[in-house]
Amino acid sequence: MGNIVLAIILGSVVLYLIYEMYKKTDVKRREAYINNYKFPLRISQTLLTTYPHLKVSDVDLIMKGLREYFHVCNMAGKTMVSMPSQAVDVAWHDFILFTRKYESFCQKGLGRFLHHTPAEAMQSKTIAQDSIKVAWNFSCKRENIDVNTPKKLPLLFALDSSLNINDGFKYSLDCRAKNGAAYCAGDIGCSSGCSGDSGDSSFGDSGCGGDSSCGGGCGGGGD
Repeated sequence: MGNIVLAIILGSVVLYLIYEMYKKTDVKRREAYINNYKFPLRISQTLLTTYPHLKVSDVDLIMKGLREYFHVCNMAGKTMVSMPSQAVDVAWHDFILFTRKYESFCQKGLGRFLHHTPAEAMQSKTIAQDSIKVAWNFSCKRENIDVNTPKKLPLLFALDSSLNINDGFKYSLDCRAKNGAAYCAGDIGCSSGCSGDSGDSSFGDSGCGGDSSCGGGCGGGGD
């Protein structure tokens, strides 16, 4: 009887390890698909119409941000990820209008259909909701930025300010700066923001990790 129980336990462990290996492989496969995907050219034209002050190189940066957002969603699995950038949100919304292409992209690149939700900043200048924390933590992981003591902003959080997007979300690393227009990015990583089902996240802790404490509570100066 003991041998049977042991065999069942060992079998369960082997199946679990195979499943975890499959999940990581699947995430990597989808990552490669997102990297190589060619977005419809009309999205860039929409961005130039919406924001006439932008240069072509600026639009290319926003499209890079859109690709980055999908990478973050791929890493987060089923956990909701807020959109930190208004400019990237415009690109995302336009992509959805290509119904069949978008559906195919979602299935191959994310393994599920990603419904559009409005772009979101934080609840207040210093309080972040969980879904923006998830965006922050995964974005930082991808760019090797310390989630609690960042020295620079991840691309998705830097775009609107760097491109002077009038209706965009502006984030500041220095929470003590007297900048009423900026959200305090330095405080986003103060808690993990890992609520919800992480689905097939490639990280055991939903990729949000990091200490729940934040040192001085303010990010350092930008690079």
